[in-house]
Amino acid sequence: MFHVPRRAGNHPRLTFGFLVVLVIVAAGLIAWATVHRPTVRVTPDPLPPRPPLEVVERLPDLKAQMDRWSASGQFTGGVLVAKGDQVLYRQVHGWADRSLMKPLELNSRFRLASVSKQFTAAAILRLQDEGKLSVWDPVCKYIQPCPAAWEPIRLHHLLSHTSGIPDLMARPGWGLRRVTPATPEELTADSMRYGLQFPPGTKVRYDNAGYNLLGAVVEKVSGMGLHAYLRTAFFKPLGMADTGYDDGASDVVMGYANLAGGPTPQPDANVSIIFGAGALYSTLDDLLVWQRALHRGHILSPHSYAQMIADHAPDGTPDERGNPRRLWGYGVYDKELGRQVRPDFTDNQIFHTGSWSGFRNLVTYQPDADVTVIVLSNNYHQRDAVFLLSQQGMAEALGRSFPTSVAR
Repeated sequence: MFHVPRRAGNHPRLTFGFLVVLVIVAAGLIAWATVHRPTVRVTPDPLPPRPPLEVVERLPDLKAQMDRWSASGQFTGGVLVAKGDQVLYRQVHGWADRSLMKPLELNSRFRLASVSKQFTAAAILRLQDEGKLSVWDPVCKYIQPCPAAWEPIRLHHLLSHTSGIPDLMARPGWGLRRVTPATPEELTADSMRYGLQFPPGTKVRYDNAGYNLLGAVVEKVSGMGLHAYLRTAFFKPLGMADTGYDDGASDVVMGYANLAGGPTPQPDANVSIIFGAGALYSTLDDLLVWQRALHRGHILSPHSYAQMIADHAPDGTPDERGNPRRLWGYGVYDKELGRQVRPDFTDNQIFHTGSWSGFRNLVTYQPDADVTVIVLSNNYHQRDAVFLLSQQGMAEALGRSFPTSVAR
């Protein structure tokens, strides 16, 4: 007869202990794999061919508005609206250079100002996808020497405007700095001179200085100048030949401001002081290419894209002027912009504005219907016109009631 020993193997407590250790080791391996696994890139569908560069006016209400404002001088610039792969509207009105009586063209180059921030943010996230950094890395890992006050700051805080580092325009001597060329190294040194406005991660406050520091991080990690990296990683592969650094030799149209004598040229941009925060130029159609590539998965991994468009504002961030606040992503915002026009509409839009030295812009995207609206103006004082046109184009493309005014 087969005899089963009283101790079939090890003591039960030893066996139990072995199993506990095994479970702990397995859990540790799973956690390690979760943290360290390489980013899985999902191959997106190919980008559509670049649409022909031609006037398109398939939005009759928007066309009527543009025609009225062009005749009265209330808007100078260009508007492009696309839904899916179809361009619904593309037209420009006004002058590229009033002194030369040179009209704007469909492929005129505009200074983007802070619309540029999404490119710097995308560069950081692309380097994260390549395993070269993490948005949770300390800033002091890349910026040396590093002030002691900066030790808690992560790249995430710079990306989300929550670092506490004072903005350029919030510092003494802004008027002189505004007109004085600077290198990235000088801008970094300037930022080190000032204490933090709040502990990192506790508040959100718009910060060009943070994006200049991000530009310096891209240069440190990639071994290339920021704008050379953007050209190599994004612009050349996407065929964005009319996008780049506004170095004064880039054939950007003249910007204007409505001063006492009427539209007055603003030739002195000095974008060196916003090299990572607002120094790019582009065109309507290059920006359409970028929007398609960014939002359709050609630029970033799904994980990094989700980080880019998530809300990173701290808990308790207040509403804005009685309206629900924007969601603070990395180089972009998310908000129901249509609430700010009448009649209003409530579709979420991923967007960013830009204003600098004679230019005023808004680029926005409605993800559910895949609608892109790009409004670029070479007149700094046409903020309300740019905003209303953006929401008129969005509303008409979505089939909403056509807005006629900005809500006050």
